[in-house]
Amino acid sequence: MLFLDGVGIGVKDPSVNPLFAARMPSLRSLFGGELPSLGRRRISSGAASVLPLDATLGVPGLPQSGTGQTSLFTGANGAALVGKHFGPHPYSTLKPVIAERSIFRRLRDAGKSPLFANAFPQRFFDYLDDHRSRLTVTTLACTTCGVPLLRAEDLARGMALSADITNAGWHALGYPDMPVITPAEAGDRLTRLSREHDFVLFEYWKTDYAGHAMNVREAVSVLETFDGLLGGILDSLDAEETLLLITSDHGNIEDLTRKTHTLHPVPLILYGAEARSFADRFEPAADLTAVTPLLLEYMGGTL
Repeated sequence: MLFLDGVGIGVKDPSVNPLFAARMPSLRSLFGGELPSLGRRRISSGAASVLPLDATLGVPGLPQSGTGQTSLFTGANGAALVGKHFGPHPYSTLKPVIAERSIFRRLRDAGKSPLFANAFPQRFFDYLDDHRSRLTVTTLACTTCGVPLLRAEDLARGMALSADITNAGWHALGYPDMPVITPAEAGDRLTRLSREHDFVLFEYWKTDYAGHAMNVREAVSVLETFDGLLGGILDSLDAEETLLLITSDHGNIEDLTRKTHTLHPVPLILYGAEARSFADRFEPAADLTAVTPLLLEYMGGTL
């Protein structure tokens, strides 16, 4: 599962939506050269499907990461539970929900082997000692159920991925010897990790940051880096054995005319094993809460 923070389905206009300004050959290859837009939200082509998910969750206001990611990774409507959208960190009353119902918890309880593939520098673990209340949904989900957060040593050994995909940012974090890799090499690494675990999640938050920055050049760069990662995955993935899922928690980068999040739906992209049957299980008005229940059903062999 590739989680792209802050990527919605927007207008088909490269002056507004950098998804249509960036070179995205790998993503486009899944859909015969097309990309989803507000004018064409659902596409099926060969072994791939994309459909829209409602990120507003029936609650007024702009979607936020804390409640959106709670909904995405637990199946519980985080915004409805607290009566508002909240973020970037989870609202206090959602923390027990995340601890008890996250996809990591439920897979561990079922005897599966989930992996959060992102590596974290030592400064994050130092921060963690004094700021545990500031954890994101994904890091909270892992730390409350015993899924280890990966470290610099794991990244250096090729057993984890950097949040920036290429490791380039680690030099400024105090790791001058961290080898820089290409996005395609990172994608191949992620495929390898998926052969060793039942469920693998990689989180790419630079898309949300680029959206808030309203910088076209930066937005295009982070999207093209992601597309390189996807290309590496597609080149090494056994599409008959593995399901690849790509989605987001709310819109942002798809509309660079505004600094805030958007009300747009987010894409759910499915490729590989049983992708079409998986996509067919989503109702036309499906929202973020539909993802985890269907993933658990799929991984339990009952989809």
